[in-house]
Amino acid sequence: MSSRQRASSRAPRSNAPPRAPERLGPAARPNPARIAVYTGLLVLGAAVGLAGTLVQAAVFPGGLILALVASGGLFHGGRVLTGTQLGALVPAVGWFAVVVLLLGGRPEGDYAFGDEIGLALFMLGTMAVAVMCATMSRPSVPANESRPSGT
Repeated sequence: MSSRQRASSRAPRSNAPPRAPERLGPAARPNPARIAVYTGLLVLGAAVGLAGTLVQAAVFPGGLILALVASGGLFHGGRVLTGTQLGALVPAVGWFAVVVLLLGGRPEGDYAFGDEIGLALFMLGTMAVAVMCATMSRPSVPANESRPSGT
């Protein structure tokens, strides 16, 4: 077979100009829906931080466990919802901002947290949960697709 025959067997070329490749990552165009989701996750993180602060200080072992489970659920849910590490980190930033503001205390000298052990467990535990949720591997099948029933 000659090279001339192989060249003629291909599909004809079009005269259309080549398209620019789609930008990915930080260079991509902002998506308004994604911005709304991340903003909602930030606000939810702040709300969970406020609620967790009040609950863990009020009822010591049970409140602390409830606060850790709630924050873990939010961080994991953000990760699954968006499919990115940023989905777990954005609510953690909202949580962290609220907790740091509440740690500032008041001029009277008191603050929203209970005893020092509860405070340390709440802070370190929630930060550990946020890191675990942000660094876990992606699921093999996206959450919005279903698997066949036999697999």
